[in-house]
Amino acid sequence: MITVKDLVFSYTEKPFIETMNFSVRDGEIFGFLGPSGAGKSTLQKLLTGLLPRYGGSVTVDGTEAKRAGKEFYQNIGVDFEFPSLYEKLTGRENLRFFASLYRRHRDIDALLKAIGLHMDADKKVSEYSKGMKSRLNFIKALLHSPKLLFLDEPTNGLDPSNARVMKDMILQEKAEGKTVILTTHNMYDATELCDHVSFIVDGAIAALDTPKALMTKKRAVQLTYTFESPDGGLEERSVPLTQTGGDATLRQLIGDGKLASIHSAEPTLNDVFVEITGRRLQ
Repeated sequence: MITVKDLVFSYTEKPFIETMNFSVRDGEIFGFLGPSGAGKSTLQKLLTGLLPRYGGSVTVDGTEAKRAGKEFYQNIGVDFEFPSLYEKLTGRENLRFFASLYRRHRDIDALLKAIGLHMDADKKVSEYSKGMKSRLNFIKALLHSPKLLFLDEPTNGLDPSNARVMKDMILQEKAEGKTVILTTHNMYDATELCDHVSFIVDGAIAALDTPKALMTKKRAVQLTYTFESPDGGLEERSVPLTQTGGDATLRQLIGDGKLASIHSAEPTLNDVFVEITGRRLQ
């Protein structure tokens, strides 16, 4: 779906993105993970043809992004972090207007109900909360059933319940064969949703793999166990999962049936991000 080769881009004389290469398969959720200012939103704009002055090649669904025309935009949906809505129109009127820009569109009432805005559909957007505007902007991007969806921090500012609804809708889009590009600094969203993630720092890719692979190959999974100490209290120890066979205390406790608790813990994407880049996501 997307192929980026030797991408170079700059806002000033100093390169902001330099010699970037990656590809996105059709039908996957691909995440750009990084702190604010890392270049995630800039990449979104390059991929959607909003920043045409770049070097190298950015091919999106067979079209060079800098040459994107009307047909290109019939097949992509964009939900940037800051909603682009008409405040003096109602939620329903906003969707009807944006639907008129496309050859086809989904049932507006069904989308409003799915995202939990059907009871507020006829309120002016100026009366909406920040979270309501985010949800409306999200379904606006789904209106024309695009084959490629760009989402920039989609769950930012949402309560857990509404974030869950939105993530379920994103997963449903994938189940229907859509490709989703997700930019976020939320490691939990990236871990749950993405097939592949790319760590972005200072306009460069620091790592690219599946979330599972990144979390297991860069840092050992730890096994933590507790047991009763000689003074009657509980003692806790940790050992890398690959070295449990050499832990004499653990073997003895298992043999005697005296373990109080035991669990394994994989590093989070944030742990791995810090290890690779020296930066924190959150």
